[in-house]
Parts: sequence; C-alpha cells; structure tokens
Amino acid sequence: MTAVICTYPLDMVRVRLAFQVKGEHTYTGIIHAFKTIYAKEGGFFGFYRGLMPTILGMAPYAGVSFFTFGTLKSVGLSHAPTLLGRPSSDNPNVLVLKTHVNLLCGGVAGAIAQTISYPFDVTRRRMQLGTVLPEFEKCLTMRDTMKYVYGHHGIRKGLYRGLSLNYIRCIPSQAVAFTTYELMKQFFHLN
Repeated sequence: MTAVICTYPLDMVRVRLAFQVKGEHTYTGIIHAFKTIYAKEGGFFGFYRGLMPTILGMAPYAGVSFFTFGTLKSVGLSHAPTLLGRPSSDNPNVLVLKTHVNLLCGGVAGAIAQTISYPFDVTRRRMQLGTVLPEFEKCLTMRDTMKYVYGHHGIRKGLYRGLSLNYIRCIPSQAVAFTTYELMKQFFHLN
C-alpha cells in the first residue's frame, strides 16, 4: 500500500495521457499534465482521485490470490504428489510443485483474484480520468462512481468492462510472480 500511495500520482498522469485521443490533447506531456492537474483539480489531492478503490481492491486481490494459489498447491500435492510435485532443491523432504504446474496454479490464482477485485479497478480508472469525462460530477466518490457505472452500464458492460483484456496481462504476471516466489523460497532455503 505504501508503494501505491507513493507512486499514485504517476499512475494518475499515465492514465490521463493514455486516455488522450488524436486531435484532443489536453496535456502536452508529463510535466504539463502534473501542472494542470495540480492547478485545476485541487492541488496535491488532485493526484489521488481514485486512491480509495485502489487500496480497497488490493486486499481482496492479494488475499484471494494467495489463498487460491495455496489451496491449489496443497490440494495438488496431497492428491497427485508424483504427478504434480517434486522434491524441493533446498529440502528433499518437502514436495514443491513442478515449474509448469506452478505457472498454471499462479495463473489461475491471478485470474480468480482479478475477477473478484476488477470492479475496484474500473472505479479507480473512472475516478482518475476525472474532469476528462463529461459525467465526472457523478463520479466524485467511490460509491457514486460504482453506482453510476452499474446504473448506466450494468455489471458486464460496466463494472467488468475490459476484464478479458486484463486477463492477458494479469494471468502471465501472476503465474511468473508465484513461480518466482516459490523458486526464491528454495534459493534462500525457506522450505
């Protein structure tokens, strides 16, 4: 959470610059975006629109992700230890998942966690866009934003819009993250 809070203004500017379309440039670059947001959207606090759904979305994402991975790992190793597992390199008495199984479990964990926390991500992005959107007055708080998105676009085309595209990023990312985590546990003799 500390890292997110410290880097959130950069994410805000990135979202604003990415949202610009050809011919409609509100910002001429990164520095101009920082200056404009600061001057026109409440100073320092203008950079933190949408922080609350980001923070609230982190807990279920991380919790569900680690829970799902841990569950898949323990069920897999208890039901099919020779098929899915191998002895750990740092402790041969401990079974760990084979690398390809680790990648699969990490990807599944990431997909499930992303599905559960995705409405917070949609809310964050809409709040970050702020004055760029015509309906920004209806999206000033997290509650109002979720209510507006759900009321005007529903669940599938509103709160979950873009989820399938997000899977392309999150599934491999989580697969690699959990596999790296497991390999580092062996490397540092933590099994």
